[in-house]
Amino acid sequence: MKLWRALLVLSFGLLSGCLVTFKDPIPANEAAPPHLLGEWSRQNEYGEEQFLEITRSGPNVYRAISYLENKENTDSAEDFGFTVARHGKRWYFSAGLPKSMGGNFVLAGFEITDKDELVIYNLDVGQILEDIEKGALQGQKVDSEQGAGALVNSPLPKVLAYFNDQANSDVFVEALRFQRVVRREGQ
Repeated sequence: MKLWRALLVLSFGLLSGCLVTFKDPIPANEAAPPHLLGEWSRQNEYGEEQFLEITRSGPNVYRAISYLENKENTDSAEDFGFTVARHGKRWYFSAGLPKSMGGNFVLAGFEITDKDELVIYNLDVGQILEDIEKGALQGQKVDSEQGAGALVNSPLPKVLAYFNDQANSDVFVEALRFQRVVRREGQ
């Protein structure tokens, strides 16, 4: 599954079918941490081994290929581009959504732990909707067949400042956890 698809599946399952999207992407102004590049794996919700291979595709633009079991399984292989930014102590990425899903952008947080795990954090839709209502972010509620979502149209610097504010640290929910794939010689 594409990472955005994986986030959607988790959003639908864990957060009552909701998704937070953004009008603005993260511009390609910053390089990702070098340790992000490489191959990662995890056991997905269906017990299948899911791989995520991250490479550089241009100046400060990255490519992720997600697939189940092996790359030859073209039915499961998905490919997408993304950009990253570090704001404060946190890393974020953004990826475009297809026009069928509004054509906006998904933003998520990520970290690489001391145990060499890639942890991806989704946004709590309910919290984002509350904060839009309070005026902390500009945006609107978006209804879909899967439930209520949010479209944030605040400028990116305001969004990143909001994310980095300790008072909003609970807006992120762990969505995916990958382990580094270590290949032995001859593999």
